[in-house]
Amino acid sequence: MKRNLVLFGLFVGFLGVSWGVQFQPGIAIFHSFVSFSWSLIKVVPCAFIIIGLFDVWIKRETVEKHLGEGSKMLGYFWVFALAATTVGGLFVALPVAAALARKGARTGMLFTYLAAATITRVPMTIFEATFVGIKFTIIRFVVSLPLLILASEAMAKLFPHFQMQEKE
Repeated sequence: MKRNLVLFGLFVGFLGVSWGVQFQPGIAIFHSFVSFSWSLIKVVPCAFIIIGLFDVWIKRETVEKHLGEGSKMLGYFWVFALAATTVGGLFVALPVAAALARKGARTGMLFTYLAAATITRVPMTIFEATFVGIKFTIIRFVVSLPLLILASEAMAKLFPHFQMQEKE
């Protein structure tokens, strides 16, 4: 904790000196930092409220049934549907994955969700289809989604003890 405060202090000091001597790369870093921080402040609180509601409203049995050890191919549909609607990128996807893990989702489903959250989001898919075409988008999904499942299941075998326990 103390080390983090020292590093943050050095960062703020660098930004202050950069601003004082008009060091343009430092000023650009400052503007990027403010922009990024503002983006986080707008997204993360809402995401954590939704994740908290998910934790309270969704029963462990429901997640275990659809995404747990007994889940079949339909589980991947649910993971892809959840990932496609995740806004905020990995800032939101990681806490959602942690909530899913606490509720009993199996490791392969967690890895699939995290990877899918980076490539199947609806706004990104619409943007992609608009600029490179619907045919490209469909081909990318047809190729990448099965590979994503295979890679996730392989990683689940490499990291079998990834599961988290739900707090009582």
